[in-house]
Amino acid sequence: MLARAALAAIIASAPTAHPGVVSADPVDTTPHVLDGIVNAIAVVGGTAVVGGSFSEVSDAARTTVYPRANLFAFDLATGRVLPDFAPNVAGPVYGLAAGDHGTVYVGGEFIGIDNRRSRSLARLSLSDGSLVPGFTSRIGGGMVTTLAREGSRLYVGGDFLSPRTALARLDANTGAADPGFAIKPDDPLTSGVKVHALDVSGGRLVVDGSFTTLDGHSRPQLGLIDVSGRTAKVAPWRTEAYARRCADAFPSYVRGLDFAPDGSYFAVVTTGGARGGMCDTAARFETYAKGTNIRPTWVNSTGGDSLYAVSATGAAVYVGGHQRWLDNPRGRDSPGPGAVSRPGIGAIHPRTGKALTWNPTRERGIGVKAFSANSSGLLVGSDTTRLGREYHARIGMFPLR
Repeated sequence: MLARAALAAIIASAPTAHPGVVSADPVDTTPHVLDGIVNAIAVVGGTAVVGGSFSEVSDAARTTVYPRANLFAFDLATGRVLPDFAPNVAGPVYGLAAGDHGTVYVGGEFIGIDNRRSRSLARLSLSDGSLVPGFTSRIGGGMVTTLAREGSRLYVGGDFLSPRTALARLDANTGAADPGFAIKPDDPLTSGVKVHALDVSGGRLVVDGSFTTLDGHSRPQLGLIDVSGRTAKVAPWRTEAYARRCADAFPSYVRGLDFAPDGSYFAVVTTGGARGGMCDTAARFETYAKGTNIRPTWVNSTGGDSLYAVSATGAAVYVGGHQRWLDNPRGRDSPGPGAVSRPGIGAIHPRTGKALTWNPTRERGIGVKAFSANSSGLLVGSDTTRLGREYHARIGMFPLR
């Protein structure tokens, strides 16, 4: 019975594969976020949970405005804003992960929820937004930027100092730190260690951030951790791709990443400035390759514009930021030979690494900060109000055709 329950939990948190590329016409039912920015999206059953830095949302018709402090939820099928899920999160939300039994994990830079102390990480009930009893994390000394759950394990990244430095594995039910996970990111490129993004699939955890070592092993900005056993260990996988410097303003420039649904590869996106190399690019890496100088399977360059979010669905690798072009390795804040216009959002062929024809367009702004692939389509979170040539303020969804 326990084995079946564990398997069900893993299946429930597995990534969603799409049979094809999503439509370029967003659905008309999603609500609108009226200010700020959306940083994270998670789908729990039929509910979409949206986190960021904002204070108001409205229904799709813009007839009703709801006060919401950095977090809200809506019915994925109808777009109805859930009236009873209105927790007061005292600070920005940066990471979300689906939990069991109608719950969601919330990470960010907050000191409490509903005037109850819950620093940087909490587990909430979707029925009423209340803190789930029994879950108590010991996150301290910094924020949570990214979350991923696999079964009874919750992986947490950020710039916190406890219970581990910047990276931890917690018991998904209690929040207790797992003694079998003590991998330490270190030797940072910035003033402190920060994990920007992580994802887990098939016994592998991929992590990126401002570090250059993992447990003393050279892993410049990107590394894989073997989490298949009771005790985690750094996998024999290393790339030099992100050892090169980008612009001085971006000493650490790797940002978003996502495993393919089958876990065989993952995609990585970067910022960095118009310096060539791996700055301002999307790339594919093979998960189970071994070596000390693993090269990307392909690289697609924007030619000088940042990418922050990526979603690999099997049918496409969706990328988002404030880019103007894809297929632009020879561009320097300009369209080079072969460049294609993909303002704010685009899709890349997972095998060839070339831009697909899908081109809905998006008002660029700061950029896409969140994707969430689900059985209905692809949710997109950002800081702007135009998506697919329509008004969709900061949140929208492209449906499967």
